[in-house]
Amino acid sequence: MRTRSLAALLSFTAGFVDTAGFLGLQGLFTAHVTGNFVTLGAALVLGTHGVLAKLLALPEFALVVGLVSLAAAALKQRQWPAVRLLLAAKVVLLAAFFALAVTLGPFADSDTPSALLTGFAGVAAMAVQNAVQRIHLGSLPPSTLMTGNTTQLVLDAVELARGTDPGQRAAVRGRFNRMFMAIFFFAAGCAVAAALFAWIGFWCLAVPAVIGVASAVLAAES
Repeated sequence: MRTRSLAALLSFTAGFVDTAGFLGLQGLFTAHVTGNFVTLGAALVLGTHGVLAKLLALPEFALVVGLVSLAAAALKQRQWPAVRLLLAAKVVLLAAFFALAVTLGPFADSDTPSALLTGFAGVAAMAVQNAVQRIHLGSLPPSTLMTGNTTQLVLDAVELARGTDPGQRAAVRGRFNRMFMAIFFFAAGCAVAAALFAWIGFWCLAVPAVIGVASAVLAAES
């Protein structure tokens, strides 16, 4: 039960932070590297803001993932609670994202130093979440890769519909349910973030910071 709840919170957080960042930082995706390639191309063609932010997001994301990998190995060697500590670090970054956004925003140009600093806090937080999930929570559906999740969901749905082998049916159904919940909570995070951003702007980023605390607690208990 705690594992399913953790998966739901991670997916909701990813959808929420990605949407709020996109709306407030001129199309910057904090958790979706592919999206930044697309919006970078659009910004170059259309001459809109955000080129520098999108160019720097990828190397920053990769750097943070590498640092998390090293930190995870060091924590494991010392037999410290790696998942709890790394998710706590994500909470700190989400809190920084929130504080910087409400203090320095709104941003008419996401390539200004204040906007870059704010965006990098959000990207770093989501890089930590992605890395922790890959390293320590591999049994959970990816919380940001909804294309892959949707593909697997459809494949499992077809297999269940056409009558899969009885010995594999339970496993396929279980995977289908996990993928469905990941997609559902990611979409819910997107919807809630859009509504709250339209209402209170960057103050909505307090929500993922609080949910991050809950995720760290659940991970420690799982």
